[in-house]
Amino acid sequence: MAVARVERLSFAYPGGGAALRDVSLALEPGETVVVLGPSGSGKSTLLRALTGLVPHFHGGRFEGRVEIAGLDTRRARPADLAGTVASLFQDPEDQVVFDRVENEVAFGLENIGTLPERIAGRARAALAGAGAEHLLGRRVRELSAGELQRVCLASTLALEPQLLVLDEPTSQLDPLAVDALLELLSGLSAAVVLSEQRPTRPLRICDRVLFVEGGRVVLDARRERAIEWLARHRPAYLPREPEPLRSGPRAPEVRLRAEGLSFAYPGGPPVLDAAGLELRRSEVVALVGPNGSGKTTLGKLAVGLLEPSAGTIERFGRAAYLSQDPGRYLVCERADEEVALAVGGDLQRARRALAQVGLSGFEHRHPRDLSSGERERLALAAVLVTEPDVLVLDEPTRGVDPDRKDELAQLLRADAPGRATLVVTHDLVFAAEVADRVVSSRRAEEAVYA
Repeated sequence: MAVARVERLSFAYPGGGAALRDVSLALEPGETVVVLGPSGSGKSTLLRALTGLVPHFHGGRFEGRVEIAGLDTRRARPADLAGTVASLFQDPEDQVVFDRVENEVAFGLENIGTLPERIAGRARAALAGAGAEHLLGRRVRELSAGELQRVCLASTLALEPQLLVLDEPTSQLDPLAVDALLELLSGLSAAVVLSEQRPTRPLRICDRVLFVEGGRVVLDARRERAIEWLARHRPAYLPREPEPLRSGPRAPEVRLRAEGLSFAYPGGPPVLDAAGLELRRSEVVALVGPNGSGKTTLGKLAVGLLEPSAGTIERFGRAAYLSQDPGRYLVCERADEEVALAVGGDLQRARRALAQVGLSGFEHRHPRDLSSGERERLALAAVLVTEPDVLVLDEPTRGVDPDRKDELAQLLRADAPGRATLVVTHDLVFAAEVADRVVSSRRAEEAVYA
């Protein structure tokens, strides 16, 4: 018997066009389904419909039927589905309630009435399954983005749901963590639905592939046939391995030099100890490494958002930084006005920057109405428009589809002369495509990431 059924579902957000159009599918116990498609295609909306958030949380125009374990989501609210369906969405920061890891993972179990004597064991087992048992006892605010993603994943696994819905669960995980997660998911008795923009690893373990485009499911096929379809129609989504890095001559002019950097957040353990970094004019450098190894911290130190407790940093020119979750910092009502903030309100420069990142025609859109990937590109435009000498991009491919990643790599390469660019990323395919060289935040992991 199917865990979930979607019958002729169409949906539009309040004041917007159709996000889903006439979608029908069924999900069986134990199958792993990967959902692919370009940014803004309706993938996240489909996942929200499978949890009841569409329509109960988002409102809008809902047509058709979604049934989860026999419950019609038009009448059953998300709270009624708790424990039957569990979800992890693109911004795990928005799901966190408690300050300590163990309390966060236990919270969902308490809500569904788990016997108190069983909660601690299930929470610990879920953390172990998510590769996060070592985080037990840590404060949530001390965690890196990847560590927080593991904790939120553990919170969903602890519920032992019949349907597990994951929206870009690997976006901030290092390669070893991705492999461990996918191995875990493939062995669950639950139906697993995961949306991905880094499809190489998920396509190896899935049973079935959905491709969503323009709000419609244009492909629903078993893995082997789906690979053939992707090869013919959407080759950018095929599994890809990192290619050998370019090894051209290094430019002589240093834009940034950091030596002996140490840093610890208040009350937390040391994040960096005697770290160094050098960025040169016209080169793109990829910074990789395991979750929690200090990549984001090093990027923030590089541009002056943090001050080291020891060590020195020299910057030659202006620096700009794109954060991991730029959607949190959008403040204007229109996309072009958002980008123009950094250049004294110059809308012409802002619109040229939007065109650079493939957002022509989005000038008058409200930033909050954009998809996650579109917001990522909007934020990129907001830093590129300043024409910095040192540019640090923290996970710039998060939520970005493969075609747009290729365009971003070309943009960063073409726009590189005169500027030093540091890309903090777990996306090794993208790192190999864009970078002149790769540095690791943890030397012991060099072989894994190189």
